[in-house]
Amino acid sequence: MLRIASLALALTLAACSTGQTPEAAETEPAQRLTVFTGGTIYTGNPDLPTVDAVVVGEDGRIVGTAPPLSEDWDEAEIDLVDLKGAFMYPGFTDAHAHLMGIGQRELNLTLEGTASIAELVTRIGAELEGMEPGVLLYGRGWIETGWPEGRMPSAADLDAVSPDNPVILSRADGHAMVVNTAALTAAGITDETENPDGGAIERDADGHATDMMIDNAQRLLSSLWTEPDAAAKALALETGAKVYVSRGWTGVHNMSVGPDEAPIMLELAGEGKMPLRLWNAFDATEEGMALAAAQDYEAPTITNHAIKLYMDGALGSRGAQLIKPYSDRPDTSGLSLITDEDLADFMKRADEAGIQVAVHAIGDLANQRLLDIYEAGGYPPEKRWRIEHTQILAPTDIARVGALGLIASMQPSHAIGDLHFAPSRLGMDRLAGAYAWKTLIDDGAVVAGGSDAPVEVGSPLIEFYAAVARKDLKGFEGEGWHPEQKLTREQALALFTSAAAYAAFQEDDLGTIEAGKLADFTVFDIDLMTVPEAEILDAKTVMTVVGGKIVYDSSTAEGQ
Repeated sequence: MLRIASLALALTLAACSTGQTPEAAETEPAQRLTVFTGGTIYTGNPDLPTVDAVVVGEDGRIVGTAPPLSEDWDEAEIDLVDLKGAFMYPGFTDAHAHLMGIGQRELNLTLEGTASIAELVTRIGAELEGMEPGVLLYGRGWIETGWPEGRMPSAADLDAVSPDNPVILSRADGHAMVVNTAALTAAGITDETENPDGGAIERDADGHATDMMIDNAQRLLSSLWTEPDAAAKALALETGAKVYVSRGWTGVHNMSVGPDEAPIMLELAGEGKMPLRLWNAFDATEEGMALAAAQDYEAPTITNHAIKLYMDGALGSRGAQLIKPYSDRPDTSGLSLITDEDLADFMKRADEAGIQVAVHAIGDLANQRLLDIYEAGGYPPEKRWRIEHTQILAPTDIARVGALGLIASMQPSHAIGDLHFAPSRLGMDRLAGAYAWKTLIDDGAVVAGGSDAPVEVGSPLIEFYAAVARKDLKGFEGEGWHPEQKLTREQALALFTSAAAYAAFQEDDLGTIEAGKLADFTVFDIDLMTVPEAEILDAKTVMTVVGGKIVYDSSTAEGQ
C-alpha cells in the first residue's frame, strides 16, 4: 500500500477538499483510491507541469499527485488505471457548442463535407427518392467555401430534383438557409414579403424574393417543420454527449439552450446518460431569464446560471455587422439582431438577478456596440460576462476587451475555415483585427476556447491544432492569415482547460490537475505538447474521465 507518510498526506488532502479536519479523516475508514499512472501527465500547473501519477478518491476529486506523493503502493490496495504510455491532460472543455445540434447532426441529414453544388443536388435527389410529395426535407451543414462553382446554392439548383417537396438546407453556421421554390410557396413567401427585424430575404436585381434566408428571416419558414418532442430532444442530447466524450471532451459550455431542455438534461444525468459536465446558457426569453436566475434543474455536473443573446449574424452569410460595408457586397454592412436599448435593458436585468451573460458578436461593429454598452453600464470584471466569438474587432477595440474584464470566448477552427473567404468579405486591412486571440491574451483578456459545433466538427484536436498552427487542415496558410496570432502549446491547452474553467466560475474545481480539484481528464495517444503541429490531427482519444469515472475507453469503445 502507499507508504504511511504518503497515505497520511493523501488523506489530509482529501479531508481538506471536503472541509473535514485531518483528525476527523484519520478516524474514518480509508477510502478506496484510484491511481492513474503509466503515461505522461500534463497538469496545466506551471509550478509542476508534469507528474507521474494522479490519485483520485471515491468522491471523484483528486487526492494528490506523484510527485509529491510517493509511488510506492501495493496494487492490491488501489484501483490502478494504466495509461500504457498515453498522454493525460486536464479535461478539455468546449467553451462554446450546441449540444442539441451536435446530436441532431448525428441523427439527421448532415451536409458536412459536401464538396460542390453538384454533389449537394445529387445528395438531395437521393434523399428524396421514395419520399411522399409535400413532405419536408431538412438538412444542415453545407458551406460553399472552396466549391468549384464559386457561389452559394440556389432554388434553381434544388428545384431540378425537388419539384414536389419543400427543401430547407441550413448553412453550417446556422445563420442562413437555402430553400427551394416549393418551400417558398408552402411558407407563403412572395416578392411582397417584408424583411423581418434582424433578418433578410435575399432578392435579385429586380427585387424578387429569392432562395436565401438570412438570420431572422429563417423564422418565416418555421410553419413547415414540427418542433421535436421531449423524447426526440432527449435522444439528441444523449447522442451528442456520447459523441463528445468519445472525442475527449469532458465538458461543454452549452449555448442557446431552450428552457424546456433543462429538465431533460437533469433527467438524463440522473439516469447516467449525460456523461458530460454542462454549463448552460439559455435563450434570453423571460422563461430562460427566470430559470437562470433561480438556477433550476441543476446537478453536480450541470450549472444553469447564464443567458445567451445575439448582436449580429455570421460572416459567411454576410450577417455579421460591420463598421464599413462588406468588401464583396458594398450594398450591405450586415444585420443587427438587437437594439442598443434592448441590450442595455437585458444587461441591467441580468445584473440585478445575478445572471452571467454571454453575447454573440462577430462583426467589428457588433463587438464595438457591445463594448460601448457594457462600459456605459459600469459592470465590473467580477461579472465574467462573455463575448461569444469575438471574431472581428477594430484594432482600437482589442485592448478594451481585457481592460473591461470581458471574456473572449473564441473558436480557433473558425479562423482556419473562415480565412478562405474572410479576405473577400473584409478586405486585407480588416483582417488585422480578426481572430486575434494572441493579441487579446497579450492585452490581458481571458480567452476561452470552443468549437461552435455543429457549425464546426467539434474536435478538441482540430481546435488545438488551429490555435497553434493557424493553418487549414491541409497545412495551407494564405495572405491575411496573420501567423503572429499563433499560440504556444501551453497557451492553447489553457484555452480549453483553465480559461474555460474561469469563464464558468469553476476554476476552483476544474482546469488543472491538482489536489482537491475534480478528476476530469482527457487522454490522447499523442503528446500534443511536443509533436510536429501537423501530427496533432493524427491523435486518437484513449480515455475520457469525468469526476474520476471513465466515461469513454477506446479499448472497449463504450462508457464504463
